Amino acid sequence: MTSKNYNGHQEMVQVDGRSTSAATFLKSTSRHQQQQSQGGYRPLIFNEDDSKPFGAGYSHADILRATTKPKSSSSSHTRLDRKITYADLDDDWDASLDNEVISLGVKSPNSSPSLSSMPFASATSTSLSSYTSPPLSSTEFSHSADLYPATRRSSPTVGGLKAQYERIVNDPANSLHMIYHPDASATEGASAAEIETINARIARINKFKRVLQESNVDILALRNLAWNGVPDELRPMAWQLMLGYLPTNADRRVSTLARKRKEYADGVAQAFGTRGGANMSSSNVMGNAPGVDQSVWHQISIDVPRTNPRIKLYGFEATHRALERILYVWAIRHPASGYVQGINDLVTPFFQVFLSAYITVEVEAYDPGLLPKDVLDVIEADTFWCLTKLLDGIQDNYISAQPGIQRQVAALKDLTQRIDYSLVRHLQKENVEFIQFSFRWMNCLLMREVSVQNSIRMWDTYMAEGPTGFSEFHLYVCAAFLVKWSSKIQTMDFQEILIFLQSPPTQEWTEKDIELLLSEAYMWQSLFKNATAHLRSGIAAPDEHYQ
Repeated sequence: MTSKNYNGHQEMVQVDGRSTSAATFLKSTSRHQQQQSQGGYRPLIFNEDDSKPFGAGYSHADILRATTKPKSSSSSHTRLDRKITYADLDDDWDASLDNEVISLGVKSPNSSPSLSSMPFASATSTSLSSYTSPPLSSTEFSHSADLYPATRRSSPTVGGLKAQYERIVNDPANSLHMIYHPDASATEGASAAEIETINARIARINKFKRVLQESNVDILALRNLAWNGVPDELRPMAWQLMLGYLPTNADRRVSTLARKRKEYADGVAQAFGTRGGANMSSSNVMGNAPGVDQSVWHQISIDVPRTNPRIKLYGFEATHRALERILYVWAIRHPASGYVQGINDLVTPFFQVFLSAYITVEVEAYDPGLLPKDVLDVIEADTFWCLTKLLDGIQDNYISAQPGIQRQVAALKDLTQRIDYSLVRHLQKENVEFIQFSFRWMNCLLMREVSVQNSIRMWDTYMAEGPTGFSEFHLYVCAAFLVKWSSKIQTMDFQEILIFLQSPPTQEWTEKDIELLLSEAYMWQSLFKNATAHLRSGIAAPDEHYQ
């Protein structure tokens, strides 16, 4: 094995089957060795006079500024603080277009200092001396490679919380240097195929890191990578960027996140007549708060306990309270639709993904009540805003009469006729209407048909497709899903068809099955989107929108 030295940085060395160390590992270079000989690794500082290390109070943008020329003071614009009212929950804002910079802190529930002001050397933090350089290969090395070194695996804190969670709360980009890569001993005795799998995974993570650690993230490059799936460690940040919640400009992330989280916290306080989270631990207390719309609250309080009942995460009290607040605030902010059954399913991938950013244990079995309240508040706020972003693109699915779903069901029938006419003819013969089985597919985005983990993988691709991913591309996924069972369905009668399609045999599906489904959907989209020449004779033309 060999290593190359790029300006004193470390390079990831990959294992060939002949090495005694059967894994990818990091090899120290002269710069790291020299620092160790001088008394240990010293954290980066802004300048010679400023001895503050990069910690909880600093972000990716701060690190970038340390290596670039400071901007002129005249180029920064601040806005006077103002009282945020209920109408200030600007649901249609886009972080990538919002140029305002407002400095707001994350308020601690016990009047303690905000997370953004906590010193790096806290009781739950580990020193920067535990870091090693990023495992970037020679072809992936960039000028900012040393900004996010891969950390050695550290012991998890009490409750499964990551040791340096404060830094992730402050700026999700800080998680980029906390990704664990196995060393040689971790996979000793592994086969050549296993080694290749590990190296391929690390190489893919490095590709994402190169995009995500830039001072201005290239969204198109991120979407191109995300179409084939986002690594679990990077998914929270990638989703927030692709949805337009997290600014692509690193300089604006800390202030934007703090402002939006504060707006949500103020909205919750106004909705339930509370401040600082008081009296929010009981569903009954929240539902009986002055001004709460009882009809909306009643339906939400019924649906939340029914959400993913087989997953332990969604049975905990803390999860129920968080989902109830998210759904109720969204409903009263969108009176044209209000709360509609099915939205409770759509909130769960966000909650699960964002929770995973702060813990080291299995997310589907974790009790969010073990988290510090500041962290749970942040997860809740981020989930609310990303749910809002998603629903903004498909809101006509949930307004009166749900016209968006009606159009999609009609379009699904037209598309299926193009792909598999014999299947449609059999459904017609058995008097099965598409609305009878596909309404739920559109309303819940197939979340009742596949597991949450598989839905999360599907959503990687939906977000990579851009603004129409959850509407247009989802239509092709539904068509591929239906056609997949064509041969079975054509042997069934009316009752058997409906029972089968309401509970398809997807319990054993893996990520590979989902990726095959997405690939087929992409093929149908490439063939039939904006095309009418493929219509079979005697079949009515599809909706004008899909011609």
